[in-house]
Amino acid sequence: MNGRRMRAVAAAAGLAALLAGCGIRSTEVPTDYGAAPSRVPCVLSGAGMASRTSGGVPVEVFLVCASQLVTVDRNLEIRDDKATTDRVRIAQALLDELDDPPSGAEKEAGFATDVRGGTTVSGPRKGDPADALRMSTPPEGLSAFALAQIVCTLADNATADDGAVVMGGPGNSPLRRYECTTEVRARPGTVAPPMKSVE
Repeated sequence: MNGRRMRAVAAAAGLAALLAGCGIRSTEVPTDYGAAPSRVPCVLSGAGMASRTSGGVPVEVFLVCASQLVTVDRNLEIRDDKATTDRVRIAQALLDELDDPPSGAEKEAGFATDVRGGTTVSGPRKGDPADALRMSTPPEGLSAFALAQIVCTLADNATADDGAVVMGGPGNSPLRRYECTTEVRARPGTVAPPMKSVE
């Protein structure tokens, strides 16, 4: 082996040793992926819970966290509106909680909501079942996450029976009975709440 080749081999060996000493291994894929993703705990600390649960009627609402539905504690302020029933007032208060942006602690824990403000609830029209809720935004016009949040929150509280809620849009929009299932809570973005038409 001539002197030039020996020097090249020695240089290559030295470079390999240097890289190994730095803990760097060769790779065939890009390594610049940015910061490592943080783990989303979906758990609130005691201080975070207390900031949203002072006063009012204690309830649980469903927010989105890690692509699932997870309950958080809230306290409802029920409006004193004698033109509507208690059931409708509770449903409206629950919707207001869902479209309220998560607190700083909730955001830090990974919670979000897909429910948008402005949706109002009214009671049954003439000919509707007594437990029907009419929404200003038709359920079929909601995003998958928003519909799952609303169905599960209403079904989990006093506005529904047997884990289901009867909802429809305004006017003569068809009514449907929506269920909140384990599958919906686990995959609200891809599993729609089971529904049945209500005559």
